[in-house]
Amino acid sequence: MKYLSSLRSALLASAAVLAVQACSPIVELRGNLPPPEQLALVKVGVTTRDEIQGLLGTPSNVTPFGDETWHYISTLTERYSFMEPEVKERKVITVVFDSGGIVRAFDTRGMEAGKPIQTVDRETPTAGKDMNIIQQMMGNVGRFSKPTPGK
Repeated sequence: MKYLSSLRSALLASAAVLAVQACSPIVELRGNLPPPEQLALVKVGVTTRDEIQGLLGTPSNVTPFGDETWHYISTLTERYSFMEPEVKERKVITVVFDSGGIVRAFDTRGMEAGKPIQTVDRETPTAGKDMNIIQQMMGNVGRFSKPTPGK
């Protein structure tokens, strides 16, 4: 009887630990989120491309045309168990270089600079969507490919 009581207590304790763990948030960092001290080291007109890469790492995006512009994009999200993640912090750092590889412009933007995007819920119809599974299966009955000559 004492064994069952201790087993029951152990199971309750494990359930309590799992319940508390399920309520703790899962924090995820995507991208490169450098500390403000590193960003303060970037000086317009002085810092070079190599120094930027040493300070901030490889950029998330490089513009394919026009001035050479590097973007460092980072997002910090938090979610609880199976809920949708909530964006806690988003930062976009933009570095523009001149033709000599020196920083010409440097800008940091946060979540307040973002604009909401309205998604469209339309679906592209597909060929198989017009018929149900039975109609699709029965539609193929009797359809056989012709044997190729010589085989």
